[in-house]
Amino acid sequence: MFSKILIANRGEIALRIIRACQEMGIETVAVFSEADRDSAHVKAADEAFCIGPASPAQSYLNIPRIISAAEIGDVDAIHPGYGFLAENAHFAQVCGDCGITFIGPRPESMRLLGDKVAARELAIKNKVPVVPGSDGEIKDSNEAIKLANKIGYPIIIKAAAGGGGRGMRVVHNDMSLHSAFSSAKAEAEAAFKNGTVYMEKYIVEPRHVEVQIIADKAGNVLHLYERDCSVQRRHQKLIEESPCPILDEATREELCKNAIKIVKAANYENAATVEFLLDKNKKFYFIEVNTRVQVEHPVTELVTGHDIIKWQIRIASGETIKIKQKDIKHRGVAIECRVNAEDPSRGFSPCPGPINEFIAPGGFGVRVDTHVHQGSYISPHYDSMIAKLIVHQNTREEAIATMKRALREFKIGPIKTTIPAHLEILSHHMFVKNQVDTSFIEKHMS
Repeated sequence: MFSKILIANRGEIALRIIRACQEMGIETVAVFSEADRDSAHVKAADEAFCIGPASPAQSYLNIPRIISAAEIGDVDAIHPGYGFLAENAHFAQVCGDCGITFIGPRPESMRLLGDKVAARELAIKNKVPVVPGSDGEIKDSNEAIKLANKIGYPIIIKAAAGGGGRGMRVVHNDMSLHSAFSSAKAEAEAAFKNGTVYMEKYIVEPRHVEVQIIADKAGNVLHLYERDCSVQRRHQKLIEESPCPILDEATREELCKNAIKIVKAANYENAATVEFLLDKNKKFYFIEVNTRVQVEHPVTELVTGHDIIKWQIRIASGETIKIKQKDIKHRGVAIECRVNAEDPSRGFSPCPGPINEFIAPGGFGVRVDTHVHQGSYISPHYDSMIAKLIVHQNTREEAIATMKRALREFKIGPIKTTIPAHLEILSHHMFVKNQVDTSFIEKHMS
């Protein structure tokens, strides 16, 4: 087991990892930008090093400075959390070259699954269902139009190296495909330094369902069931829950088996999330693999009782998974709401600023993952997430009721947050009746 780990991240996920390390008897090293000098993760770690100005490019994305901090701190391993360098194969390679264990997959697995075109080809090769679309990269808009007319509109253009909805365009006819193709490529190039795009049939009103996987170096791969993350805006998730409320057991078993299949095919190790679209007939299609811990991992932790961060650390240290799939049980219902510093009444525009009031909710079945407290400042330089509010109850009805109560208890001010939007969603009759899809926000929210 490791004796000291550096956390190459900030905010609630850095604090989450530090807490797991403390419980495992592992020392921690935090890194921070000048803007995060007083952040909770800095105070919680055993050591902390400033790695640059507020700009992520000069701090949390600066590989030489992070490696320097790791060498000064004499750490055994680096945990990247999510975001920033978490899915950067070059960073994982540099860590290994410097004799530091990267807590995540091997660089070659990350490169394979991080390229959505290559991941799609791997899925097809292993008979995992995929959305009808291009066999690989689409070179130009004329090629795109030919394929679109073959598979039928609407179609979606996607960045091969994409994420977070960037480099994605939904297109309904030939006329708009030329400009959509050009803008998707340009956005992909700007965001990921990779302008490669591919195309798929656009599944109308799908649900977005993902399977949590853990895999060790010996080839043992287990699933920790699925999460439904259909409630999202502009491809950014707002609410996640487990189990997916419309899946029957046979479909759930098949879904999880296919997730394991593609992870094994990639020779993958550590934690991963395999993402699928579920159509109106409950037919699922593979879309991508996230090669890191997800923001919404607490949902799975509450329904299975397994600490995913600790699994990541154990697996990276060389431990094998001793439990079997039959040992992993799913209990009750968990729901997570992402509380962001955004103003829902103004199109979810960012709302950075000081927090003068912060009263977190509590009670049976309530968990709050946050790095924020009264006196904190939400910086415009980073992600707007303030906290993750997660509840766990026996039934979905009880979980919704607990979440609504907890949201009303949650006091954050004077900045605007997404709490009012969450309350509106949870009270909407379509959400209560499980009748949601990825366009729910656009169709039903004021």
